[in-house]
Amino acid sequence: MQIKPKILLNNANLAALPDSMIVPGYDRTKVTSSIVHVGVGGFHRSHEAFYTDDYMAKSGDLSWGICGVGLRDADRKMKSLLEAQDYLYTLIVKHPDGTRENKIIGSLSDFLLGCDDPEAVINKMASEDTKIVSLTITEGGYNFNPATGEFDFTNPDVIYDLANPSTPRLVFGYLVAALKLRRENGVPPFTIQSCDNVQHNGDVARKMLIAYATAVDSELAQWIKSEVSFPNAMVDRITPATTAEDLAYLQQLGVQDEWPVTCEPFHQWIIEDKFTLARPQWELVGAQFVTDVTPYEKMKIRLLNAGHSVLGILGSLHGFETIDESVQDPLFAKFLRHFMDVEVTPILSPVAGIKLDDYKSTLIERFANPNIKDGLARICSENAAKLSTFMLPTIGDNLAKKGHIQCATLIIAAWCYYSDKRVDQHGKALVIADAMAKEVHDFASQTSMRATALLELDALFASLASSSEFVTAYKNQVVALYKAPDVKHHMQLILDSSLC
Repeated sequence: MQIKPKILLNNANLAALPDSMIVPGYDRTKVTSSIVHVGVGGFHRSHEAFYTDDYMAKSGDLSWGICGVGLRDADRKMKSLLEAQDYLYTLIVKHPDGTRENKIIGSLSDFLLGCDDPEAVINKMASEDTKIVSLTITEGGYNFNPATGEFDFTNPDVIYDLANPSTPRLVFGYLVAALKLRRENGVPPFTIQSCDNVQHNGDVARKMLIAYATAVDSELAQWIKSEVSFPNAMVDRITPATTAEDLAYLQQLGVQDEWPVTCEPFHQWIIEDKFTLARPQWELVGAQFVTDVTPYEKMKIRLLNAGHSVLGILGSLHGFETIDESVQDPLFAKFLRHFMDVEVTPILSPVAGIKLDDYKSTLIERFANPNIKDGLARICSENAAKLSTFMLPTIGDNLAKKGHIQCATLIIAAWCYYSDKRVDQHGKALVIADAMAKEVHDFASQTSMRATALLELDALFASLASSSEFVTAYKNQVVALYKAPDVKHHMQLILDSSLC
């Protein structure tokens, strides 16, 4: 395809974009922001910002623009690029048949950087116009000890924030400072809406914030406890990291977008309808409001997110690079389905309106989308936090119910090898991005001398290390894996043993 002259993506050029680009169906100059969102990464831009853009186009209610917030210097690039584009970006929806839908998202209206001007972020959250503060801060951003579930006051950033409340580093410092201002000014509190893959994410956000607030001001903490809403939500849309190919694709269409987002067609958002103040009617564009999100989020976290970990860790060790490459291997697909059917389904509660067999089949079809090149390095980022949320509870539930744990235990053993050796079975170096990488490596690297060394990492395994059944299963798996690090061999052994 011949490269066309590039049109810079910004407000002034919307009308000049090619017909292949779907532009916002509303006047962006009339948008006001009522949502402050912390953590403007790819997922937020393919999910909440997408739903909000669609809602404003369909309803004409332009009061729900989003002010993005980054807290770290690492967010500076995102702020700079979006600012230059009037906060517009392209959402490239990649279908399995190879077709693509290019949608310009216009719901972001501003971006503040906390590390540069914390006061501006606090004042924006404290503004009477702000109705919702939403979060995509990853599992690790909630700052809880995985073993105890309690707020980690030993975090150096927490210690700093308690001593410097006007210039916080973590989201809890910002939320407490803003809510304190609202309370002092007689302004009702905003809703805190988690959009992270954390089970009971609203409850977790509430528990962590109240713990932090109590250390700051016990009366304020009590006010937050009684007045602020934290709706739980289940979010779902596979959103791989943007690649150079994605930028080149838009350039071939004649569009210069410095940071587009790619995603699959599927999207789901199930939210408990308990908001402190007003909210957008996201149900008009596909969101589902329920009284209890628990069965939906448990289904998704234990099947989709854990399924990602199955393919990510085993696939990485085998030498695969993407999710679709992993699941298109018949043995990997069979093992994943066996894990879902035998170890996850028996511990799930009924989910209204969902046929689990269909849901699991759809998951495998989504993973296999050849046009969503979701890198295993991204899938395996923050493995410690993800496994503690997505995989370890499944093992615990099955131990309690005398269920099967072989598949999940293999994943933990494989993660130990992954964290210890840091190479795949062919000797190729693995890219490891994990806040606990050093700590996990320190324990995993002792495995050759002491097979269960990783299980001594209490922050992750305190609740499982006392189970003789799990410890025995893990020891057998990790010893076998270290002798022969061919993950396909060990997957096949588990599948064969299930036929006996």
